[in-house]
Amino acid sequence: MEIRNKSRDLLHEAENLRGLSDLDLRDAVLEGLTLEGAHFDHANLEGATLRGCDLYWASFFGASLAGAGVQGAQLQGVDFKKANLVGANLRGANLGRDNLGGPSQLQDATLEGAILDLANLEGAEYSERTIFPKGFDPEKHKMTLRVPKSGR
Repeated sequence: MEIRNKSRDLLHEAENLRGLSDLDLRDAVLEGLTLEGAHFDHANLEGATLRGCDLYWASFFGASLAGAGVQGAQLQGVDFKKANLVGANLRGANLGRDNLGGPSQLQDATLEGAILDLANLEGAEYSERTIFPKGFDPEKHKMTLRVPKSGR
């Protein structure tokens, strides 16, 4: 799979969806692709276009998606723990529970300035250190506060 930026320059050629961690994929255009279970851990996806992607069970642990367009994406069961989603557009994205009832993970994520209009966040987990956009109330969106277990 070839990953190109908005100028059509080749950013990376991937043999599988597990080899996408730690990559610089700024401004990548992945619109509408099926990327179920892809691993983007610690990748730089700032300004990337992921609009309409199927990212079911994808992992973005510690990744930066600042300013990314993720509108209408299927993100059930996604791992956004410690991810930078500052200014990301998640309008209409589905971060609800996966088919097994597992939650999407937003613990310690930064969503300051993110667009969450019409996004399904029901059941998604967050922590006390998750930073939401001004005025956003996770309880109104039926999100679950995950408190770390002590002594472990």
